[in-house]
Amino acid sequence: MYEFQPGDSPLLVSIPHAGLEIPSDIANRMTDRAHLLADTDWHIPQLYNFLDDLGASVITASQSRYVVDLNRPPGGESLYPGQATTGLTPTTTFDGDALYRDGSEPDKEETDARVERYWRPYHDRIETALQDIRQRFGYALLWDAHSIRSHVPRLFSGRLPDLNFGTNAGRSCDSKLVKRILAVAEETDAFTHVLNGRFKGGYITRRYGSPDNDIHAIQLELSQITYMQETTPFAFLEDRAESIRPVLQRLIETMLDWKPSG
Repeated sequence: MYEFQPGDSPLLVSIPHAGLEIPSDIANRMTDRAHLLADTDWHIPQLYNFLDDLGASVITASQSRYVVDLNRPPGGESLYPGQATTGLTPTTTFDGDALYRDGSEPDKEETDARVERYWRPYHDRIETALQDIRQRFGYALLWDAHSIRSHVPRLFSGRLPDLNFGTNAGRSCDSKLVKRILAVAEETDAFTHVLNGRFKGGYITRRYGSPDNDIHAIQLELSQITYMQETTPFAFLEDRAESIRPVLQRLIETMLDWKPSG
């Protein structure tokens, strides 16, 4: 369901959408388009290969987001009312293509079962890890690592900025930490960035980020054009990764260097 690597710093990195596993009873009902797994946050663990050296705890989902989306509320309510999105147990791709053959979509009973089997253990582990970190350090930091194609017309117009930071409109993280993070992004002319644009932070950022309770969460939605081939076979491109990876490392180091005041 997930892999968890404990660290020795105040930071937990969550990687909820890099998983590729789909149980056979689900996969057998899916379309050929679904089996491409196009909406995966491809290669995120490989891209963030410096996390162990920085002492971060890391939780990484094993199953595909097509099984259940760990960054959606368990009740399935939309995080972006009025805007196109995908649900808790998605039935379409980001482009709107069907994931299931006609009549094979998961019903409520199946959705509830997937939540209990896959969604809840991941979130229970996040909760436990953050509480352990806060008890040890007096505060906890959460970085929710994502990526997405640079062009998805159904979800947003034009090309997405390279670095899309989300703090739930300022509610999930201390503003002083956000200022430091943005300063790192502004140091480079090679990559564009935005704060609380199209992606303001999903359920994980919104659920756990609580500065008043000494937990500070930031989501990064990274444009995949910065490190990989955005069409099948979705290859990791090391030459591109070598440009964006140092920026990601500086962002994480900046987060770790910060401490809440008072």
